[in-house]
Parts: sequence; C-alpha cells; structure tokens
Amino acid sequence: MGYAHAYANDIMYRGRIPMEPADFVPDWADRPRKAKFYPGAETFPLPAAPAAAAAPGAGGRRGFTLPLLGGMLQDSYGFTGRRLAVQANTDLAALPHYTHANWSRGTASGGGLYPVSVYWAAGAGGPFMPGVYHYTPHHHAMRRLLTGDVTGEVRAALGAGAGGADGGAGQYLILGVKYWQNAFKYNSFSFHAVSMDVGALLQTWRLWAHGQGLRIAPALWFDEERLAALLGVESRDEGVFAVLPLEWADAAPAPAASAASTDAAPAVRRRDRERSRTVLEFETLHRIHEATLGRAADRPAPHALDAAAAFPVRGTDPLALPAVPDAALDTAAALRARRSSFGRFEASRPLGAPELAATLAACARTSVGCEAERPDGPRLTALYAFVNHVEGIEPGTYAYDPGAHTLRLVAAGPPGPFLQRTYFLSNYNLEQAAAVVVPTVRTTAVLDAVGDRGYRLVNATIGAVAQTFYTTAAAHGLGAGVALGFDNVAYVEELGLSGTDEAPLLIMLLGHERPRPADFRHEIA
Repeated sequence: MGYAHAYANDIMYRGRIPMEPADFVPDWADRPRKAKFYPGAETFPLPAAPAAAAAPGAGGRRGFTLPLLGGMLQDSYGFTGRRLAVQANTDLAALPHYTHANWSRGTASGGGLYPVSVYWAAGAGGPFMPGVYHYTPHHHAMRRLLTGDVTGEVRAALGAGAGGADGGAGQYLILGVKYWQNAFKYNSFSFHAVSMDVGALLQTWRLWAHGQGLRIAPALWFDEERLAALLGVESRDEGVFAVLPLEWADAAPAPAASAASTDAAPAVRRRDRERSRTVLEFETLHRIHEATLGRAADRPAPHALDAAAAFPVRGTDPLALPAVPDAALDTAAALRARRSSFGRFEASRPLGAPELAATLAACARTSVGCEAERPDGPRLTALYAFVNHVEGIEPGTYAYDPGAHTLRLVAAGPPGPFLQRTYFLSNYNLEQAAAVVVPTVRTTAVLDAVGDRGYRLVNATIGAVAQTFYTTAAAHGLGAGVALGFDNVAYVEELGLSGTDEAPLLIMLLGHERPRPADFRHEIA
C-alpha cells in the first residue's frame, strides 16, 4: 500500500483532524505570481477565439490550426473579463484594487489560483518554429523557451502504449503544476486541489474540441522526470501531470522514434523568476508528489480500472427525470459565461427538473479520457443529489441512475440543515441552492488497481466533472458553485457509504441567482 492511500485518508478526515501544518497562515503580501514569468523570452501573440466558430463538416475537422489552438487556450485559461460583482466570497474587499483584480476564465480553479502551466512542444509542420513554448494567459501569447524540435523527446518519454500520444503527433501540449502557486495558500492540501485543476482544464479542452469535431486524448502515464528535465524545471517543485498530442491539420506524419542519442538530452535553459521572497516547502506535498510520479512502464493494463468501477446505483422508489432540454448557449459562450455564484443563490425561485436532469446527465458522461480508460469501460464516478428546491421533486437525498435517467431515494426530508452544518466557509448558504450534487469515486479501489499514480486520475476525474457541471449550468443560464470546504466523513455517513471505499470529494451547488445583481460590466468599461 503506497503513500497515496494515507494521503487520501488524511484528505477525507481533514475536516475533523487538520492536516499539518495545522497553524499555517498564508503570507499574502509575499504571494507568488499568478502565472510563471520568463524574463527576456520572445513573445508570439496568438489569434483570439473566433466570435462564432464554424461548424465542422460531416467528417469532422482534420486537425488543429493556429486559430483553433488560440481559441481553445483563450476560452479555457485566457482572461475573458474582470470579476467585480458584489458577492459573498472573502476576497470581495480587495477586488476593486487593480493589483488584486480577479479575471474570469473559462476553466474553474480551486481558490481561483490557476497554477497549471501550459507548454507547447511544437514540432515540424506547425505554424511556429519548432521548439518549446509557454502559454502566458495575461497576454494570450506563447513565450519561446527553447528552439529546436523536441517532439522526439516527448514521444520517448511517453513510451509505447500511450493511446494516440505515442505515434503520429508532431505537436504536444504538456501540463505542469508549479506547486508553490497553490501551496502558498493551501500547503499540504494543495496537491489535492491542483490535481483537480488539471482535470478541469482537460475537460474544458475536451468540451471545446468536441464542438469543433476534434479529439482530445490525454496521457497521464509517462516518464515525468524526463519531461521535467526537458522543461528545465525541478521535478520536486513542478509536477508534470498530462501530455496531449494534437492532431494538426495538413501536417506530415511525425518521424518514427529513433534510437536513443548519445548527445545530451535537450532542455530549456530559461528559468521562471519567482516573485516570493520566501518559498516554503511542505513534507506532505513532496511525499505525495514522489509517490505519484509517472513512469511509462507503470501504465495500467486496458481493463485494470474495471475493478474500481462505481457500485450499482443505490436507493429506492425510482423517479423518472424529464428529457434533457436544449442549452441556450454553445460551449464557447458557456465557458465565457461561467462563474461561481458565491452566495447569490435564492430559494424563492425553484429549479426546473429538466435543468437538474441536464446537469446530472452531462456530469455522468464525464471522464478524463486518458489511456487508462476505455471508451466503453465502466464509470468511475457516482452522483448523488441533495434536493432542496426543485419543481416536482420532493426535498431529499437521491442517487442518480444514468442508465435509467432516474433519481433513487436515499433519504427523505429537507437536506438543508445538514448541508449548512457540514460546510466550513461563509461564502455560500447551501440551503438556498436548489440542489447540491456530490460526485464520488472509489479512491482506494483505483489506487489498488493502478497504483499511486491513480490518485492523479481520481482527482482529474472529479475536476473534469466539476468543469462539466459549471459549463452545463452556464449553458442553461443557471448559477453554480463548487466547494471543497466540507466535512467529507459526514457526507459518507449521511449517504450511507460507511464500510465502502466510495469517497465524496466535492460538492457542487446549482440553482437560480437573485435577479438584477450588482455587477461590473467589463465589456463596456
């Protein structure tokens, strides 16, 4: 049993037994930058996202182009507007100051910290000179860190059996996480948060690419330390979480992998300049990083995750849900409309059952889509819904059955008092939300099936579900919020999951917001 089991247990009990360091207080004056900074690196602007993307043809698109890549990055991690609404989050007083401004992005992130770094290993046949580039969301541009085609090194790090990532691609996106960008606030808990952030970003890309007839198939198992060396980062300080091959339009096939060269491996020499004067280290964070380091040789067998499939749906008295209605917004528009409601829910306007049905159905379909998962494989997640104010559905706790598209009763009675009593923060009144959706994963079973690296898959899956939740809510004009600050063990007890390895890892709030909110119209400022 690896260290990831112990870390997962500490996460589940952190509401009752604080994780070390228990007395930690962030030094906000010495916080890191919100993105990596490479002084002196040449910057290349990317095209803006198209105002209305053309629909793909019957056969789908042949691959990415530079406008499509630029659009996907802008709609996912680029800045799309300024957040300056009156709401209940604790950072409200600082938001009017430009130095503390909060910018909207299509992808959600724990604490709004956005610690994921996006690198582009550009090969021959693309629009940029081959090399390694870093995406800077502040400028919606690529900074060149290294010149020369290193895609052979990426393919070598992926090894054989990485799905679509080991053969024909000549362009790769690589996702890294500089831990200090999150750990300065969340310390030992940060690994749990950032691994969900990676899943949220991957799911944004999968949703966006699907609308363009494109395919996103990330690899999570590879030689992580080899890629860290290529990117010029210390593996201990920045984890490499995912590699995405990009099918590029009209690109020649990538050359076959050649024998290992005796020359020194290519590596970025430029270094990120840290803003913080003091960078702290957390033993728990380093231990879970080391435990989950990726190696291509450890890639799971195709059916390994079958043993970690979600249990059969529990509950009684199945209640049929209505058909899923059409969304008012397409994916790109929904990503730009996405936001956290932060205390703006109101119970006086019940949620329609069709909107709840749409959200549950979309979340149930969500997966990371990595090489360890099969398209026809079993679901890793189960969904529960605490219903407060939904038309036609009695208040109570339900399990969602995606096969039958029904809710099955787990516990009758209004769940509002339980929800609020077990929430630690002051930015939401959970009883005002129409419903609170809770995804669970059999974390221990995943770790037993695929090893400690599976912890990253567990959290990426939950992050992907959260991003689907946000995007679906925005597409239907609903308020949404996602939170980690709750008593996980209390939810295990309330859902009757004691004695199982089914772990509630996130709560997702859905409902209508109060009308006519006080907000800042950045687009006309």
